[in-house]
Amino acid sequence: MIDKTKDNRKKIFILGLCAITIVLASTLGTYAYFMTNLGREEKQELTVTTGTLALVFEDNSDGINATLSLGESVTKEFKIRNTGTQEVTTNMLFSEMTNTYMEESLSYRLEYRTFVDGEWSNVETTNSNVPQSRKSAEKNLATNLNIPAGVTYYYKLTITFNDLDINQNEDIDAIFASKFKIGEAISPSKETLNYLEVVVNKTTPNFAEPATTDEGIFALEDDYGTSYYYRGAVTNNYVKFGDFYWRIIRINGDGSLRIIYDGTHGYANGVSNTGRSAYIGKSFNAKYNDAKYPGWMFGGVQGEPSTSKEQAQTNETNSDMKNLVDSWYKTNIADKNLGDKVADVIFCNDRTTPGKEETGHPNDTGLGYGQNATAYGAMARTNVYNTDVNKMRTIFTCPQKNDAFTVSDKKKGNGDLTYPVGLITADEIVAAGSGKYNTSNSSYYLHKGSWYWSFSSYFFGGTYSSVFCVGGTGQLNNMRVDNAGGTVAPVINLKPEYVKTMIGDGTINNPYRDINDIL
Repeated sequence: MIDKTKDNRKKIFILGLCAITIVLASTLGTYAYFMTNLGREEKQELTVTTGTLALVFEDNSDGINATLSLGESVTKEFKIRNTGTQEVTTNMLFSEMTNTYMEESLSYRLEYRTFVDGEWSNVETTNSNVPQSRKSAEKNLATNLNIPAGVTYYYKLTITFNDLDINQNEDIDAIFASKFKIGEAISPSKETLNYLEVVVNKTTPNFAEPATTDEGIFALEDDYGTSYYYRGAVTNNYVKFGDFYWRIIRINGDGSLRIIYDGTHGYANGVSNTGRSAYIGKSFNAKYNDAKYPGWMFGGVQGEPSTSKEQAQTNETNSDMKNLVDSWYKTNIADKNLGDKVADVIFCNDRTTPGKEETGHPNDTGLGYGQNATAYGAMARTNVYNTDVNKMRTIFTCPQKNDAFTVSDKKKGNGDLTYPVGLITADEIVAAGSGKYNTSNSSYYLHKGSWYWSFSSYFFGGTYSSVFCVGGTGQLNNMRVDNAGGTVAPVINLKPEYVKTMIGDGTINNPYRDINDIL
């Protein structure tokens, strides 16, 4: 614990306070700061009205300097006035905030009430920990605030330096500073993006061309919100977790981090997998002569013909690959007590059957069962047979809920997984920079020098089934499910709460990792 008898271990909190006006034209807003001199108590306000929607955010002073000992608090008061004629929903944010204190050392209590028709409403309260931020960033303070027309909400914010009854020496040199504003809420994925201190590329990549340089991070919607994916020869997406090295595929819309297994050591882009103990050689499924076998799970027992698309895609029997990956997860994650850090996020085994007009395959019946030749949705998107590269696209949403594999989440997913582990999808391979089908790319981060399986169904040709894979030269390709020469790079998703405790900058020599991990 911190020695409370030493006054020089008191901490200083500086809150930058400002008057901000939000003009709401739709769901977005703009803001401006109006600062006063330190210690003055005058209110500053600026009212700009567009139509009948207008909010004014007022602070009671410019700033507060307070020296706090453990257990002490500092308060801040402000109000939001709706001067328009319609109810407005807004969010309150920490702005330009830096907080390097331990996770639970700073907490806040936000109290608010209204004064309507000469009477004060009851006081409502919100309590939470002050979010951490290693550098200046925006963080949510309160979301979905409904301000009726002509009503003023009065707020009191109390920030407390908590005595956690544990060793808090880490807090001695910590920093907290923040301003405040109202505006658009920060999404869970943006929170993780900010914590990792990475910037989004605002352009749209050409998925048909291989990404041979570090193109950065791009945004694309998934089933949870906005996802941010890494593309090309990136060098800041290394993670060390469970004594293994991983590469970040993307930040999921829920703020979790999707990572792909990369071995017991960190490997630079372009280096082959020689010596990497990460991979597990195994066929996707020993049985191959039915349209059900490109599935992560399928209907009926092994060797039993499927009689309808619905029956073929019933999640009843595990593929050999699912059994293998489940066993790997149990040994390397669950049995090491690391499972509480892994999120239950969708793995999409897309088995939609759009038909030959979309897939371009001349033999595609679109039936999806038995001995009927069938091409699957990812084939249409990755432009395997279509010659128009402008039609090539990638998605992170899962078209069929039955194919959205999860463990316990049955709202967005199917709840049919045993463990929260899967493989990379064909769409994620394209987004990462493989280029159009069968185009070599040994420069981007997914190239490993040997081919490995994906989660995406490719084709059943009437005789054998196949699944997408990453080829030995980094190309998007496919392989028969019974090929036993394939390698396996498991994919998991780290919980956002865990990610926000990790240290490092994502480089090969300083990967994101648990703060207690000694490299």
